[in-house]
Amino acid sequence: MTEQRLGPAGETFAENWLKQQGYTIAARNWRTRTGEIDIIVEKDDWVIFVEVKTLPHTVFTDLDIIVGKRKQERICKTAKYFLLTHRKYNQMHIRFDVIVLPFDPRTTKDAEPVHLENAFEDCYI
Repeated sequence: MTEQRLGPAGETFAENWLKQQGYTIAARNWRTRTGEIDIIVEKDDWVIFVEVKTLPHTVFTDLDIIVGKRKQERICKTAKYFLLTHRKYNQMHIRFDVIVLPFDPRTTKDAEPVHLENAFEDCYI
Protein backbone atom coordinates (compact mmCIF):
# COMPACT_ATOMS: atom_id res chain seq x y z
CA MET A 1 0.00 0.00 0.00
CA THR A 2 2.86 2.40 0.75
CA GLU A 3 4.42 1.98 -2.70
CA GLN A 4 1.08 2.71 -4.37
CA ARG A 5 0.99 6.14 -2.73
CA LEU A 6 4.66 6.85 -3.36
CA GLY A 7 4.27 7.14 -7.15
CA PRO A 8 1.41 9.68 -7.10
CA ALA A 9 3.21 11.69 -4.40
CA GLY A 10 6.29 11.79 -6.61
CA GLU A 11 4.26 12.92 -9.60
CA THR A 12 2.64 15.70 -7.55
CA PHE A 13 6.06 16.82 -6.30
CA ALA A 14 7.44 16.80 -9.87
CA GLU A 15 4.42 18.69 -11.20
CA ASN A 16 4.81 21.43 -8.59
CA TRP A 17 8.56 21.61 -9.20
CA LEU A 18 8.01 21.92 -12.97
CA LYS A 19 5.55 24.77 -12.41
CA GLN A 20 8.18 26.55 -10.28
CA GLN A 21 10.64 26.15 -13.16
CA GLY A 22 8.26 27.93 -15.54
CA TYR A 23 6.64 24.96 -17.27
CA THR A 24 2.91 24.90 -18.03
CA ILE A 25 1.15 21.64 -17.29
CA ALA A 26 -0.76 20.35 -20.34
CA ALA A 27 -1.79 16.97 -18.90
CA ARG A 28 -1.06 14.55 -16.10
CA ASN A 29 -1.40 10.76 -16.22
CA TRP A 30 -2.44 10.87 -19.87
CA ARG A 31 -3.42 7.33 -20.88
CA THR A 32 -4.14 5.32 -23.98
CA ARG A 33 -4.12 1.61 -24.77
CA THR A 34 -0.41 1.89 -25.53
CA GLY A 35 0.58 3.35 -22.19
CA GLU A 36 0.66 6.37 -19.92
CA ILE A 37 2.66 9.57 -19.74
CA ASP A 38 3.09 10.89 -16.23
CA ILE A 39 3.21 14.61 -17.06
CA ILE A 40 3.04 16.56 -20.31
CA VAL A 41 4.31 20.14 -20.12
CA GLU A 42 4.86 23.12 -22.38
CA LYS A 43 7.62 25.69 -22.26
CA ASP A 44 8.50 28.19 -24.97
CA ASP A 45 8.08 26.27 -28.24
CA TRP A 46 8.49 22.82 -26.69
CA VAL A 47 6.06 20.10 -25.70
CA ILE A 48 7.78 17.80 -23.23
CA PHE A 49 6.73 14.31 -22.19
CA VAL A 50 7.95 13.64 -18.66
CA GLU A 51 8.42 10.29 -16.95
CA VAL A 52 8.67 10.56 -13.17
CA LYS A 53 10.60 7.95 -11.20
CA THR A 54 10.51 8.03 -7.43
CA LEU A 55 13.47 5.98 -6.22
CA PRO A 56 14.18 6.83 -2.57
CA HIS A 57 16.20 3.67 -1.91
CA THR A 58 17.94 3.24 -5.25
CA VAL A 59 21.21 4.59 -6.55
CA PHE A 60 20.77 5.34 -10.22
CA THR A 61 23.64 5.32 -12.65
CA ASP A 62 22.11 4.18 -15.93
CA LEU A 63 19.02 5.50 -17.70
CA ASP A 64 18.21 2.01 -18.98
CA ILE A 65 17.75 0.88 -15.38
CA ILE A 66 15.49 3.83 -14.62
CA VAL A 67 13.47 3.82 -17.86
CA GLY A 68 14.14 0.72 -19.93
CA LYS A 69 13.90 0.52 -23.70
CA ARG A 70 10.42 -1.04 -23.64
CA LYS A 71 9.14 1.74 -21.38
CA GLN A 72 10.73 4.33 -23.67
CA GLU A 73 8.99 2.76 -26.67
CA ARG A 74 5.63 2.80 -24.89
CA ILE A 75 6.08 6.45 -23.90
CA CYS A 76 6.96 7.33 -27.51
CA LYS A 77 3.91 5.51 -28.90
CA THR A 78 1.67 7.22 -26.38
CA ALA A 79 3.25 10.61 -27.18
CA LYS A 80 2.52 10.05 -30.88
CA TYR A 81 -1.12 9.44 -30.12
CA PHE A 82 -1.23 12.55 -27.92
CA LEU A 83 0.20 14.61 -30.77
CA LEU A 84 -2.32 13.16 -33.23
CA THR A 85 -5.21 14.09 -30.97
CA HIS A 86 -3.86 17.49 -29.88
CA ARG A 87 -3.00 19.25 -33.12
CA LYS A 88 -2.11 22.55 -31.42
CA TYR A 89 1.28 21.02 -30.60
CA ASN A 90 2.13 20.11 -34.21
CA GLN A 91 4.47 23.06 -34.75
CA MET A 92 6.31 22.61 -31.46
CA HIS A 93 9.58 20.85 -30.71
CA ILE A 94 9.28 17.55 -28.87
CA ARG A 95 11.38 16.27 -26.01
CA PHE A 96 11.33 13.31 -23.62
CA ASP A 97 12.52 14.08 -20.09
CA VAL A 98 12.88 11.98 -16.98
CA ILE A 99 12.62 13.39 -13.48
CA VAL A 100 14.14 11.20 -10.78
CA LEU A 101 13.30 11.78 -7.14
CA PRO A 102 16.03 10.05 -5.12
CA PHE A 103 14.05 10.76 -1.94
CA ASP A 104 10.59 10.18 -0.50
CA PRO A 105 8.47 13.19 -1.57
CA ARG A 106 6.00 12.50 1.25
CA THR A 107 8.62 13.31 3.87
CA THR A 108 11.12 15.52 2.04
CA LYS A 109 9.87 18.88 0.81
CA ASP A 110 12.96 20.94 -0.11
CA ALA A 111 15.07 18.45 -2.05
CA GLU A 112 15.96 18.99 -5.70
CA PRO A 113 14.94 16.32 -8.20
CA VAL A 114 17.31 15.13 -10.88
CA HIS A 115 15.95 16.46 -14.18
CA LEU A 116 17.28 14.57 -17.19
CA GLU A 117 16.36 16.76 -20.14
CA ASN A 118 16.13 14.99 -23.49
CA ALA A 119 16.76 11.72 -21.68
CA PHE A 120 15.84 9.67 -24.73
CA GLU A 121 14.46 10.26 -28.17
CA ASP A 122 12.27 8.65 -30.76
CA CYS A 123 13.62 9.11 -34.26
CA TYR A 124 10.22 8.25 -35.75
CA ILE A 125 8.28 11.26 -34.42
